[in-house]
Amino acid sequence: PRVARFASIDGSDTSDTMRSILFFAAEPEAGEPGVYAGNQAIAQYLLSGANGRLIQSLKSFLADRLFRDTNIMGNMYSLEDLITPILVALSRPAVEQFGEVPERIVVGRPVRFSAARTKEDDDLATARLEVALRRAGFRNVIFEYEPVAAAYHYASTIATDELILVADFGGGTSDFSIVRICPRTSSQQRYDILANDGVAIAGDAFDGEIVRHLVASELGRGSRYKTPYGQVLPMPTSFYAQLERWHYFSFLKARATMERLRDLERQALEPEKIRALVHIVENDLGYMLFRSIERTKIGLSESEETAFTFSDPPIAISKPVRRKAFETWIERELNEIAGCVDRVMEAAGAVPTDIDTVFMTGGSSFVPAVREIFLSRFGAEKLRMGNEFTSVARGLALRALELE
Repeated sequence: PRVARFASIDGSDTSDTMRSILFFAAEPEAGEPGVYAGNQAIAQYLLSGANGRLIQSLKSFLADRLFRDTNIMGNMYSLEDLITPILVALSRPAVEQFGEVPERIVVGRPVRFSAARTKEDDDLATARLEVALRRAGFRNVIFEYEPVAAAYHYASTIATDELILVADFGGGTSDFSIVRICPRTSSQQRYDILANDGVAIAGDAFDGEIVRHLVASELGRGSRYKTPYGQVLPMPTSFYAQLERWHYFSFLKARATMERLRDLERQALEPEKIRALVHIVENDLGYMLFRSIERTKIGLSESEETAFTFSDPPIAISKPVRRKAFETWIERELNEIAGCVDRVMEAAGAVPTDIDTVFMTGGSSFVPAVREIFLSRFGAEKLRMGNEFTSVARGLALRALELE
């Protein structure tokens, strides 16, 4: 399979990945729509000095029944309205590079959508995604589990049948499948899914823990404010809960929320901290904060200690952080991921010695504590990685080819 290439953020190169981000410019250039998607959204966000609204991790809302629409700069947008331009931005380079996209396409989906609690929630998520896909110009959509797609990719690299565990780590979900696969040259059915399961925990949850332990206290979490009636109360935690979740971050900029934050700034016993929070939200610095956190995670994957730094005057945060501390912060998430791995093994009726290969894909597969879950159960000799950010896309292409 060939993957489409996307212009990099600064336009100097191309990349085989595209951020699923939207930016609504507060002051669009003449003749421009004012709504940008993908890497172009980040470029415009930086070029404008963050003058607008940056929205990311929209996929996490797909199964959320409470999200119907939102007001952005005076206009109401449904979730489908927000996802459609991202899909258009994905497909346009593919059309330019490969020609017309066929009517029937295969689209990846997690085993369990973030926020999905029931089958009805799952059906809602796929229905919303399909509406957005149709608006983007796709007519015949087939959904495939992302870990199954990763298995298709892996099948193109083997010469004999294997029983594999696919661990697919996205931004909002971690999915696991036990799949018996045949090499591409085999005339037999390519795969047989013995079991799959997933949890709504992955890289975004790890980011949230870094925000909680390194950032939130600098922005007023745990501080107090004095009401007009003289009561001294702890600062509300709801703002910080949204700060920890990327898909909610941009909605802190709602008018009512900003008015409440400014009231709290006037009443705060440490007003400079709330002023810093207002500065981050008002200036839409979520992406900048995200980049600092991403650098910290990469640093902790490569060494035992690194530094977290984030600066946008008047805010300046610089703190050392050790891998051991980070692993303590994400212990609950690690336990849930490990429990899901054990459940999927039990559902497949398999024991670790039955598994020939563990194929790991997605950004969190680089986190040492996540890898340790699989090392301790299956051994280093069974772990395989490769094309961590595009293996699902490549596998979806192979699945589509098989359907043709």
